[in-house]
Amino acid sequence: MRKIKIEFWKKIYVRSVNLLMLILINGAFYLTWLQKWNMLMNRYFENKGNILISLIYLTLSTFFLKTWGGFEVGYAKTVNLALGQVFGMICTNFVIYIQIVLMVGDVQLAKKIAIEMITLLVGNIVILLLCDIIFVKLYRKIFPPLRILQINGEYKNFLNQKMSARRDKYKICEEISVFKPENEIFDKLNHYDAILLNDIPSEYKNKILKYCFEHSIRVYFTPKISDIIVKGTEEINLFDSPLFLCKNIGLTIGQRVFKRIFDILLSLVGLIITSPFMLIAAICIKVYDGGPVFFKQERCTYGGKVFWIYKFRSMIVDAEKDGKSKPATDDDDRITPVGRFIRKTRIDELPQLLNIFKGDMSIVGPRPERIEHIEKYGKEIPEFTYRLKVKGGLTGYAQVYGKYNTTALDKLKMDLLYIVNYSILVDFQILFETVKIIFQKESTEGFTEEQKQKIEK
Repeated sequence: MRKIKIEFWKKIYVRSVNLLMLILINGAFYLTWLQKWNMLMNRYFENKGNILISLIYLTLSTFFLKTWGGFEVGYAKTVNLALGQVFGMICTNFVIYIQIVLMVGDVQLAKKIAIEMITLLVGNIVILLLCDIIFVKLYRKIFPPLRILQINGEYKNFLNQKMSARRDKYKICEEISVFKPENEIFDKLNHYDAILLNDIPSEYKNKILKYCFEHSIRVYFTPKISDIIVKGTEEINLFDSPLFLCKNIGLTIGQRVFKRIFDILLSLVGLIITSPFMLIAAICIKVYDGGPVFFKQERCTYGGKVFWIYKFRSMIVDAEKDGKSKPATDDDDRITPVGRFIRKTRIDELPQLLNIFKGDMSIVGPRPERIEHIEKYGKEIPEFTYRLKVKGGLTGYAQVYGKYNTTALDKLKMDLLYIVNYSILVDFQILFETVKIIFQKESTEGFTEEQKQKIEK
């Protein structure tokens, strides 16, 4: 009961902080509207009009902050929270700026309104960042990290090291093998705030889950492939017995058609917008060592189809002259100075917009792998080919929530989560998150020498 109350008060705290942030930023907008922009109208807004424009700003700010993860106080990393709020406010103020300029109806005032809007934007960002500093710190004092019992299976996967990256949320107090006597394990379950099941056999997991459900104990667990497939089931109500349906077809015909239209439009717009950056990148690569600007490689996509993927060359010429795959490490001397920058900023990926426009790839989807990687990983993980149920993408679940050096199994699980949960809204969410990770160094971490050697074997 105590654990349930703590979760209740956590939600109350977070929602109260989010409400306060909305009140502050919308209050700043309302005052600016009254003092600056309402006076520019040919016909001033009265009370109802002022309330309406405030409600529009409130709706926009709520939507964009929610979309970018700007409300995740106490849950997201502070840097991710701040980035979400910055992008959320930029989107909100851009949309409301367009609306106000149209309402005023005088193009000559657009510059004046823009300067005032930027001032409001900076002010609101400062307000939100101050709230982050104050209320995230207060959250951590009021709600200490969860005390966790980690129950391990046969394989060591260093999950505790990953969990330790969020010491503000989780504290693994004890680890125990699932193969210990059952009574010894169950005696420990009630002494912790949560249980972490780390890749344990299904028979053990089912017993522990049922016990924890009965006693209202929070459980985290690493999903198996079958768990993820079942997550995409459809509930069938035909008679008095529950029935689940796994269609296992990837995307429907309608989804594929809509996704293709979306890809054509977005890749075309992307090519137009990014063409100046691509031109500069191409010149820099050519000037640096005189080598080819582009790097092309055979990759596998939907149904095992092979195509040539294009990137800006970020390594020295003939970096893989022996034809063997050599994944980049953190301090790889094959990466040129220009290459290091374009990899960090993801500019090296921009030529793939041509692949998307041609139909080889999609904007969002599992990253298309090299043929030899498909063969190698397929031997180690037979389910790895499940990724080929959809077209390969420029960005995806594994790119947003994983890292460059995330293991093949974890990437597979994330890609399957995308496939079974697919919707156009998921695509948009991944696109928003992709913009955020450009500013996060850890998402571009290379392989360690140990990981590199395993792949090269």
